Amino acid sequence: MTNCHQLKFKAEDGKMRLTDVADPETILRIVQSVPSPKAEPIKLWLAKVGYERMKEIADPELSINRARDNWQKHGRSEKWIQQRMMGQETRNKLTDYWKDHEIKEGEEYAILTNLIHQEWTGISVKQHKNLKGLKTQNLRDHMSEAELIFTALAELSTRQIAESDNATGMEENKTASVKGGRIAKKARLDLEEKTGRSVITDQNFLPKGSKRKNKISKK
Repeated sequence: MTNCHQLKFKAEDGKMRLTDVADPETILRIVQSVPSPKAEPIKLWLAKVGYERMKEIADPELSINRARDNWQKHGRSEKWIQQRMMGQETRNKLTDYWKDHEIKEGEEYAILTNLIHQEWTGISVKQHKNLKGLKTQNLRDHMSEAELIFTALAELSTRQIAESDNATGMEENKTASVKGGRIAKKARLDLEEKTGRSVITDQNFLPKGSKRKNKISKK
């Protein structure tokens, strides 16, 4: 009960009443403790997932293959998957640099990430998600090939500038982030001028019927 709380939700009678709630981890622990045969399928699934994760710890390549399989099941092309994975590698190298140069994982990572993103796109990460009609989904999993490429360019440029300047701490890495984002912004504007098409789009990979379009002006 330590991890269970009460929040007010609208009940069948239309009134707001306190309702027991818990996070996903706590709910799964509750399911594990239920002695009913109806809970057995979920228990078996949890055991299967746990075993798969243990194998992935021993052989990290398995987790890469699992990600590829999941993206394929969601209809992503091989070209998109390759770009997504290359972009993730670029992202990992940047966060490794931040970790070694006095940037705290979590809030400070998010601040710098948003700074890079806003610099090259002209909109924040939150605005970009709203444009695509996303809520809890990962923005990068709903980017077009072009958006992935420019995101990778911005983060690659940021890391190389930071390395050249030996940027340490938030203020110096903020400066590197702005400079890295501007390099990708210049490339984006050049491409948009040549093609007449915006790199930033409202396209996503959500199931049909769940897309919500929002218009956001970009500079």
